[in-house]
Amino acid sequence: MSANEFQQYLQKAKAFVFAAEEDFGIAPIEAQACGTPVIAFGKGGALETVIDGKTGLFFKEQKVQSLLDAINTFETMQFDPKIIRKNALQFSEERFEKEIKEFVEEKYRLFKN
Repeated sequence: MSANEFQQYLQKAKAFVFAAEEDFGIAPIEAQACGTPVIAFGKGGALETVIDGKTGLFFKEQKVQSLLDAINTFETMQFDPKIIRKNALQFSEERFEKEIKEFVEEKYRLFKN
C-alpha cells in the first residue's frame, strides 16, 4: 500500500486506534493530519500529540475492556476534522525546521557577542 493510499484510508476512517506506548509516535499525527480523531493509549507521546476530547480520546489500560469503553465513549462524541488537522500541523516539518534554525541562529548570535 502506498503512502497516498494509506492517507486516503485515514481520511475516510471514523477513528484511528493507537494502542502502543511510544516516545512520540508519528502515526497519531498522520491520522490527525487527515482530520481523523485518535483513540490512543494514554501514555507516552500520545499525551503530547492528542488533545483528549478535541482531537481524540485516551484509554487508560492496554486491555480489551479499556479500549471497548473508550470506543463506546467515542461513539457519543463529535469531532471537528478542521480542529484535528490544525493540531497536527503544529508538528509539521516546516515548523520544526524554522524553530531549529531560529534556535541555532540565536545561540550563535549570543556566542559571537
